[in-house]
Amino acid sequence: MNRRAFVSVTAAALTAGPIAPRHVDPALIDYFEQQLEGHYRADMLLGPHDLIGTVSAQYELIDRLVRPATGETRRGLLRVGAAYAALVGWLYQDAGDLGGASFWRGTTQEIAMRSRDPHLIAYSLVNQAQVRTDLGDGHGVVDLCEAALDGSGRLAPKVKVMALQQQAHGASLIDDRAAVDRLIDQADELLARVDDDLPWGNACRRTPGYLEVQRATCYGRLGLGAEADSLWRQVLSIVPTTARRDRGVYLARHATAAAIARDPDHAVAIAREAVRIAVDTGSERMRRELTSLRHAMSPWHDAPVGHDLDKVLAPVAARG
Repeated sequence: MNRRAFVSVTAAALTAGPIAPRHVDPALIDYFEQQLEGHYRADMLLGPHDLIGTVSAQYELIDRLVRPATGETRRGLLRVGAAYAALVGWLYQDAGDLGGASFWRGTTQEIAMRSRDPHLIAYSLVNQAQVRTDLGDGHGVVDLCEAALDGSGRLAPKVKVMALQQQAHGASLIDDRAAVDRLIDQADELLARVDDDLPWGNACRRTPGYLEVQRATCYGRLGLGAEADSLWRQVLSIVPTTARRDRGVYLARHATAAAIARDPDHAVAIAREAVRIAVDTGSERMRRELTSLRHAMSPWHDAPVGHDLDKVLAPVAARG
């Protein structure tokens, strides 16, 4: 990462200087939590680039308020600050900046530790595991998720679900299908018990077919094209139009599964919609998924369907 990019990533997180004493109203905690839910909804519609500045600026404000705050107000602001840092980390990750994502994931972990909240500490480790997943480090993912689940008896079911499903992604990266199924089945047993009021990490409640999405993604990595294709058909039939960014990612993964299942025409047809969404949202993660599709379609590179794919992917390739 060059110096200018590094400064842009760190500016909001590392504001220097003492903060003058002031009263910090505890009602601000509720205000920031409500704003956070709106940012999650906007992320599904807009993609990362339009939100990074807004969310990181709010994190900077929270950091300034934490310093003079005391008692429960301070702890509450630390908890919501960790959630904001995690979201900024996710936005950098979705934008394809893994250096920026890793920095903000580290910031999340620092604030979680300062908050002394065991749920947030485990959540921060799962966030770190997400970056390791994008880096293709299966063993690193498993290490972090196992650390998150240490002493899991005191963790909320939602946090356990997040750690188990992320560990399944790690297992898929090291070609362990049995572990993938076991971990996702364990998460499924906990899903109905997710009933907390924590404002962060609610994808398992907000995302239709959440665990089927994880299993289908893992199956795609494992080369189980037919099984993944079947699951993606189920998932995409229930994804709402409001979850546009997620739908684009799922379509790209579905297209790759269709190619692995030796159905190239179907793969190209699915890719058309995914490319439109990738261009609109600027999601680098979606572009990477479409790059994986190109690799899966390599057996048909010189066939007419391969040329069709080149035309479909041209807007994304030009952007990359």
